[in-house]
Amino acid sequence: MNLKISALEFVQEVQNGNISAEDFVAKTLERIQSIDEKLHAFLSVNEQAVDQARKVDKKIKSGDKVGACFGMPISIKDNMCIKNSKTTCASKMLENFVAPYDATVITKLKEQDAVFVGKVNLDEFAMGLTTEFSAFGSSKNPWNTEYVPGGSSGGSAVSVSAFECVASLGSDTGGSVRNPASFCSAIGYKPTYGLISRYGLISYANSIEQIGPLTRTVKDAAFILNIISGLDPNDNTTVDNKSEDYLSDIDSGIEGKKIGIIKEMTEDGIDLAVLSATKNAISKLEALGAICEEVSLDMVKYSVAAYYTITATEAGSNLARYDNLRYGYDFPLEGYEFNSYISKARQNFGPEVTRRMIIGGFVPSAGHAGKYFLKALKVKSKLTREINEAFKKFDLLIAPTVPVLPFKIGEKIDDPVSLFQIDINTVTANLTGKPAISVPFSISNGLPIGIQLFADSMNDKLLLQAAYALEQTVSLPKVPI
Repeated sequence: MNLKISALEFVQEVQNGNISAEDFVAKTLERIQSIDEKLHAFLSVNEQAVDQARKVDKKIKSGDKVGACFGMPISIKDNMCIKNSKTTCASKMLENFVAPYDATVITKLKEQDAVFVGKVNLDEFAMGLTTEFSAFGSSKNPWNTEYVPGGSSGGSAVSVSAFECVASLGSDTGGSVRNPASFCSAIGYKPTYGLISRYGLISYANSIEQIGPLTRTVKDAAFILNIISGLDPNDNTTVDNKSEDYLSDIDSGIEGKKIGIIKEMTEDGIDLAVLSATKNAISKLEALGAICEEVSLDMVKYSVAAYYTITATEAGSNLARYDNLRYGYDFPLEGYEFNSYISKARQNFGPEVTRRMIIGGFVPSAGHAGKYFLKALKVKSKLTREINEAFKKFDLLIAPTVPVLPFKIGEKIDDPVSLFQIDINTVTANLTGKPAISVPFSISNGLPIGIQLFADSMNDKLLLQAAYALEQTVSLPKVPI
């Protein structure tokens, strides 16, 4: 059985009776069992997945109404709640936490008869960009297992790239869907802020994080977006997308569209292979009739500092709930006063979470707020104004997803500042609420390179059309694993 098909191909094959959901899910679980010891994408596997797929097959045979997913095997980043399943955030702090309810995206996928094959690995509490900061061990890049898969949604990207599922859901706070998609040669989509409900996503930085799909094709991303987007009474930041169909007219092309090449994202510190791929992508878009010109977003050079200041502040607030009284692990109360107890209990946080919580307590504090936090908010505001001005002239913007190729596991783990700088091309979309997508474009020395496209808020359909057009210009090898 071919596990390398796309989500839409899977739906068509099941509809036509060529394959059964049960057989496909069973084969997918066999693949996870056979290769995931090497890749460590999964933190837990759903033992009921085959039974759930069998029920979908029964609905098909009996002529009952079947959801759009037709039993499709999907993996879920382990910071989204699935009722009665462990949701660990890859942290010792939540190692045995069982979610009491479903996230809205889970509810929507269940209604469409998706089958969740398991929860996948991430940097602890989604804080990181290599998956090395998981408390349960790093995931490995399926293109070369000595290299990082990106993060924080590393497990999601690995599971899609290595054919351990048909699609996955990740979360993107500063590039956490697009970065691993680029490193693992998958589609990674970060929607307009508010397009997808965050209810049931364990919070890191509420004002900028978004759930997004990781898939094998742009059409698959549009298909998943159709299912999980829209208003949610449980999340007041959601927007009404008026039942937009992101799949319709996806092949409209980009002739006559103006695309801005972001100057600050194609200059200092960019790997030569990445720069070459970006120039090649621009040439291909021009050949399709797009008009590409350079544009400057001056605030991009301050975006990483602003991003980490804002997100650390929000994380410091969000993670305050992990005091071992409301959430935590089995740890006796006796022999401590209140502050020393919480301090001791929080030793179960990993180094990256601890670092960001300390920063998050410092930068908004009395005497420092004006110097750090308020200044970061000003950068965010100015960056938003700059990109809004750019979208008055351009339909789309383009840049490499990540300025460097995937690097070896352990190579940068002790240099957090160097790691943070890798987010330079992705955080702008989060700080400004704009949609962005990473499209696999080339392979250099056996390692993938992704190209990133941006659109204005609520122009997700145009963005998917452009990404689809770019995707059609390349033919990439399948992952070697």
